[in-house]
Amino acid sequence: MTRSPELPEPYDVDVVIVGGGPVGLLVAADLDSRGVSTVVVEDRPFLEPPNVKCNHVSARTMEAFRRLGLADAVRSAGLPADHPQDVAFRTSATGIEFGRIEIPSAAARRRGDGAGPDTTWETAEPPHRVNQRYLEPILERHVAALPHVDLRNDTRCTGVAQDDDGVTATLRGPNGGTEVTVRARYLVGADGGRSLVRKSIGARLHGDPVLQHVQSTCVRVPGLADQVDADPAWGVYVFNPRRQGHVYAIDGRDVFLVHTYLTPEEAADDSVDRDRAVRDILGLGDDVAYEVLSKEDWVARRLVADTFRDRRVFLAGDAAHLWVPYGGYGMNAGIADGLNLAWLLGAVVTGWADDAVLDAYAAERQPITDQVSRLAMGHLRKIGATDLPAHLESDDAAGEAARRELGELAYRLNVQQFAAAGLNFGYSYTGSPIIVPDGDAPDYTMGSYTPSTVPGCRLPHVWLGDGVSLYDRLGPWYTLVVAGRTGAPDAGWDHWVAAARSAGLPIELAVVPDDLVPASYVTRYAIARQDQHVAWRGDVLPDDPSALAALLGAVRARAAVAA
Repeated sequence: MTRSPELPEPYDVDVVIVGGGPVGLLVAADLDSRGVSTVVVEDRPFLEPPNVKCNHVSARTMEAFRRLGLADAVRSAGLPADHPQDVAFRTSATGIEFGRIEIPSAAARRRGDGAGPDTTWETAEPPHRVNQRYLEPILERHVAALPHVDLRNDTRCTGVAQDDDGVTATLRGPNGGTEVTVRARYLVGADGGRSLVRKSIGARLHGDPVLQHVQSTCVRVPGLADQVDADPAWGVYVFNPRRQGHVYAIDGRDVFLVHTYLTPEEAADDSVDRDRAVRDILGLGDDVAYEVLSKEDWVARRLVADTFRDRRVFLAGDAAHLWVPYGGYGMNAGIADGLNLAWLLGAVVTGWADDAVLDAYAAERQPITDQVSRLAMGHLRKIGATDLPAHLESDDAAGEAARRELGELAYRLNVQQFAAAGLNFGYSYTGSPIIVPDGDAPDYTMGSYTPSTVPGCRLPHVWLGDGVSLYDRLGPWYTLVVAGRTGAPDAGWDHWVAAARSAGLPIELAVVPDDLVPASYVTRYAIARQDQHVAWRGDVLPDDPSALAALLGAVRARAAVAA
């Protein structure tokens, strides 16, 4: 490879990223936006889509895609634009429907006329349902064209070694090619549940290794969409006496992912007939032909690594945590890991912060991933405890009553999963060393949260007009957000920002007009990071910003305060 001229010997690159899935690719894209060079190592060929996996891109991830210029491309991918992203409850994919969570299509989102529990969220980008098979090629093409990224597909990392000054990754190219080494300042392990990087730093996963076994089959069934065309859905939860499972529309036409949920006894003796289970869940007769495209059986777990970092090596995504993949929050939480880490690494590599800020990564992300894993596990157990009512398929009053009862229960249990406002917006980084504490963050659940400017929380969203979000005004590092113009001249804010910059804090200014300030903005000022988390707030700006800049990580300010 060609060594970046900005890098001093003996480094070849700033950061090596092991794993070129969504997490690793987003780390590379974010670091590139900060001028940080990366090598991304991925053993799959370029643009070879993965097996069908995650089907949901959360609002927080879509907000990140907006910042990186990818939101429109992602929202245009996957299902046809007018295909509802609803979740229906039925006796089979083609059977009797007894409940539905309405989720707008991509086209309805663009028009702003869709109905559903997530359409009133305070966000710049609502969520989108798209299978990872369509998502990853978009990310790969984008990352491959970036100036500071060396994307190496068909390449495997075979070893990781670090010392006080850097990390050496040993890589083997296509077809068992010659091994080469790459020397970097830092290394990110985004290499999945069987992570070599995790093993290299001696990190171990702890928690609940087996919560449920799932038989997962991707199938092509010509004509199946026509049988439900009058009321299509993105997802179908199937309940019947023969089999329970889920079905997800992959292309909106004839490709579907079928999850068959196994009892412990069935998992132990591998007794489930896959063909019979698929037919029972889809509602197919024995005479209907279908094609199996892939099989990817999995185990629902709740596991979190005991450490997310060893000196210059970091873990993100499935390398750091594995849990019940409800709502796609494994991938989305992994992307949140990666973007958090990229912000911190960028701060150090570009020189305005020292290595001490990297302690914030584990302090911020490890508690959150543990919280989310427990919420997902609790949700799984509630669903597993649901009894299937008798007469569910009966064509009489008893059947109608049973379906109505189960439909209402299924909606209550699952709307929080598929419209998970709390998991998107409710978590906070109140234990971080670069967050200035100020009160307790509001509690949140999977489905609910309270917008707040308490430091550590997500800065509440504001539309500034003409499709411009306050988040679009956040600078690459920190932004002083002023809630209303009344009462202080612009020159005063400009003077304070200039003084903070002189102290070494990279900070921008954004003003929310008086008539747009939400009730959740209870102080005049807030300082937010680009990842939208509040770092400080107050009604009066400090006379000397150096001390605050030091708390927020600025090297020059720390040196001045220490002197």
